[in-house]
Amino acid sequence: MTDGGPKPRRTFLKTAIALPFALAGARAFGASLKSRLILLGTGGGPTPKPNRAQPAQVIIVKDAAYVIDCGNGVARQMVLAGVPLASLRAVFITHQHSDHNADYGNLIWLAWASTLTTKVNSYGPPPLKEMTRLFLEMNAYDIKARMADEGRVDFRPLIVPHEITAAGPVMQDENVKVTAALVDHGMVKPAFAYRFDCPDRSIVISGDTRPSENLVRLAHGADVLVHEVMYLPALEKLIASEPNATTLRAHLNAAHTSTEEVGRIATKAGVKTLVLSHFVPGGTPVIPDQVWFDAVRPYFSGRLIVGRDLLEI
Repeated sequence: MTDGGPKPRRTFLKTAIALPFALAGARAFGASLKSRLILLGTGGGPTPKPNRAQPAQVIIVKDAAYVIDCGNGVARQMVLAGVPLASLRAVFITHQHSDHNADYGNLIWLAWASTLTTKVNSYGPPPLKEMTRLFLEMNAYDIKARMADEGRVDFRPLIVPHEITAAGPVMQDENVKVTAALVDHGMVKPAFAYRFDCPDRSIVISGDTRPSENLVRLAHGADVLVHEVMYLPALEKLIASEPNATTLRAHLNAAHTSTEEVGRIATKAGVKTLVLSHFVPGGTPVIPDQVWFDAVRPYFSGRLIVGRDLLEI
C-alpha cells in the first residue's frame, strides 16, 4: 500500500494481488496486531460484478470480528480473507439497501452452520428486528433439521438485533467503542456512518452518503476513513442502457459523493488515511486504480488508498 507516485503504485498493486495468499499463509488469524481492517467487498450498487464483491468490511480486534455491511457473498469473502466465521462478534448495517443488507441473515446463519456457537449482536436502522424475525421464520426448517441431525446449538438466540434511529453511541465492549452519525442517502432514511475507536486507532466507515457535515464531524482526526466514491465522467456509460436513466442519474448525483468531494471531505475532517471503496461505477469496463487515485489526489494530501476486495489496511 502506498500514497502516490508511479513506482509505489506498482508496489501497491502487487501487495493487493498477493494479499489472499498472504492471509491464508504467512499471517495466521490472531496475529499480534491490535486491530485489522479488511475490505471484503468494494463494488457499489446491487448488481453482481465480475471484478468486485458487494459492499462489506470487517474490523478485527483481539480475534473478535466486527462486520460492517453485508453485501451478497460476505461469508465467502470472510473465508477468503482468512477470518474464521466463528470469530463474528457483531454486525453493523449502515442502511437498508440490498447491496448492504442482502446477506445480513445469511452471514450469521452460515457462520452457525460452520462453527459459530456464540451470540452475535446486530445493529442498524429499522426494520432490522422484523428482518431478523422473518429470516428465522424463513429458515426454520433448516435450523431445526441441523439442530436435530448435527447436534448444533439453537441458532435463534444467537442473533440479537438492535435497531438504531438516531446519531450517538451504538455499543462498547472490551475491544471497540462504536458511534454513529446520520448521513444523507436520499430517500433511504435513516442512513448511518460508523466510527470504531479501537485500542490502537480509529476507523470510520461512511456507508452510502452525499457530502455530509455529520460525517466530517464523526471522522474528525480519525486514523482511517473508508468512504464511498463516484467517478462522474464514467456515469453516463454506466446508465446509458438503463430505461430509467433520468431517475437513476438524479439518484446517483443526489445520494452519493464524487471523487472531488471525497477528497475535500477527508481533508476537512483531518483524517490520516483515506480509503476509497463502494466504487460507482464499480463493474466493467474496469476503471483503472490510477484513474481513481488521480481524481482524488488534488483534494487530499494524506495517505490515499484505492480499495480492492480482500485488501487489508
